[in-house]
Amino acid sequence: MNRFQTIREHYEFTARDEDLLRSVYPLVQSNADGIIRHLVTAIRDLGDPAISELLDEYPRLADHHREWLLLIFSGPYDEDYYFKLARVGKVHAAKGIRSHYVNVSMNVVRNALVDMFSAEIEDRSRRTELKSALNKLLDINLDVITSSYIEEEIKHYSAAHKVKTWLVGFAERFSGAMNMVLVFSLILITLGVVGLFFYDLWSLVEGNFSKGILSALGSLLILWVLIELMNAEISHLKGGKFNISVFIGVALVAFIRDLMIATLKHEDTSTAYYLVATILVLGFVYWLVKWSENRPARSK
Repeated sequence: MNRFQTIREHYEFTARDEDLLRSVYPLVQSNADGIIRHLVTAIRDLGDPAISELLDEYPRLADHHREWLLLIFSGPYDEDYYFKLARVGKVHAAKGIRSHYVNVSMNVVRNALVDMFSAEIEDRSRRTELKSALNKLLDINLDVITSSYIEEEIKHYSAAHKVKTWLVGFAERFSGAMNMVLVFSLILITLGVVGLFFYDLWSLVEGNFSKGILSALGSLLILWVLIELMNAEISHLKGGKFNISVFIGVALVAFIRDLMIATLKHEDTSTAYYLVATILVLGFVYWLVKWSENRPARSK
């Protein structure tokens, strides 16, 4: 499970919260400039010359704040969203901006958005849910940004941490590249199996029924396994949890295919008994693992 998915679960940020935030994107977009102007004014009013100088030095800073604001209400809220937030913290730390000002800015934006919802949304129940979703996501933003601040500060004092950070970063990039290789490999193999299935159908057309039926059924089972693996990898890339049941399912399908082949070829009965017993055991294990994966987590 990736880091951001864990953070989402800790803050109980759900798909319903995502839908609520996305539903008011047009409202926030039309008021974004006013909110950012209010934020910039509030930051200047803090009276810190260094912050005011930074705002003058980087006139596009307000544009970046606006992009961040709209990202809150557009998503997607995945691992890429996590890295964007982490980068915000690292950039602020590199500019020498104290995390205190990030906390103040977050509070200003939170109050402005809550006031806007109170003024523009009449449905009290929906407004309450929306405020709850907003508070969760802003707290998540603050959590990730503050954590990246701490990491940047540690880097300045620990050479060992720099090496560790480089290794972790390299490992993450390598893992991402290997995931891409895996996805493309699955796509190519799946296309190959589809071609094999049509070749088996051609054997049926030519009149070789026994071989054609046997091969076609085997190809379909392999295709089903590849589709399951593809769906599992896609879910993992989107931030879903890793399900070991997929691989047990692969083994289960493989033995089912062997049983079909043994039955159609009229092989020794002991072989069929062995395969049936193995399928029953794997089926029971698959059911146990699937039940465990679908079991809701206990609240502490």
